[in-house]
Amino acid sequence: MPVQAPPSSQLPAVQKLRIRFAKRGRLRFTSHRDFQRAFERAVRRAELPVAFSHGFSPHPKISYAGAAPTGAASEAEYLEISLTQERVPEEVRVALDEALPPGLDVLEVVVAGPGALADRLEVSEWLIALPGVDPEPAAAAVEAFLARTEIMVERMTKRGIRSFDCRDAVLRLTVASEPASVETCAILQVVLRLGTPAVRPDDVLAGLLEVATLPVTGPALLTRLAQGPHLAATGTVDDPLARDRDANQATATGQAGPHQTHTAEGDAAAPSVP
Repeated sequence: MPVQAPPSSQLPAVQKLRIRFAKRGRLRFTSHRDFQRAFERAVRRAELPVAFSHGFSPHPKISYAGAAPTGAASEAEYLEISLTQERVPEEVRVALDEALPPGLDVLEVVVAGPGALADRLEVSEWLIALPGVDPEPAAAAVEAFLARTEIMVERMTKRGIRSFDCRDAVLRLTVASEPASVETCAILQVVLRLGTPAVRPDDVLAGLLEVATLPVTGPALLTRLAQGPHLAATGTVDDPLARDRDANQATATGQAGPHQTHTAEGDAAAPSVP
């Protein structure tokens, strides 16, 4: 007997939503595949009319962009979901947040505007907490790191050990002020260019340990603060959903928003994710 497709698989998608969510606390150890399963369960519990692909094995039209590595916390994870019926974004946010376990928190839902979300994720900003390290030696290590034009590191991948340069992707690396309420712990702030090969914050830490000796006494805590377009003038990260909010506001008012008048190169030609 052939597998019967879900009823909504025969209906066209009429609305695409972009979702920002966080991975916090112990849920930072959730793998990307585990989150996918948890999110699809949350979609069913929230009774969202998700659109499905066609074919013998239809699957929900949910796409994920720039997932953080397992073990890293994040305040800026993104995905897109296509629906067969229009829904109020804030109601979707509340329903999904209630259906997901604490620590996987839905922060914002917006109606997708023109352009591809993945094209806007140019850079990411991270905090790297190094327990047992004083800020002064950490600052010296950062200075040595930035003075180099190339720093080769190795990482185990599915195809074996891979060697690559971690220095070129680092756009900014500084030592933040140490919080007074914690034990000795240097806090690094790093802005990374997203590209190929994908350089992760743990690769940057490996590069630091290549150029300096740091007495790290425990596992480094990695937290992604943001990812989005790169604001070269300030070296910071812009909000990738800002253009969607502007597009929605422009539709309601008939006026162009500030991010629409400064559309990133390639947005107009980029195909929309189904």
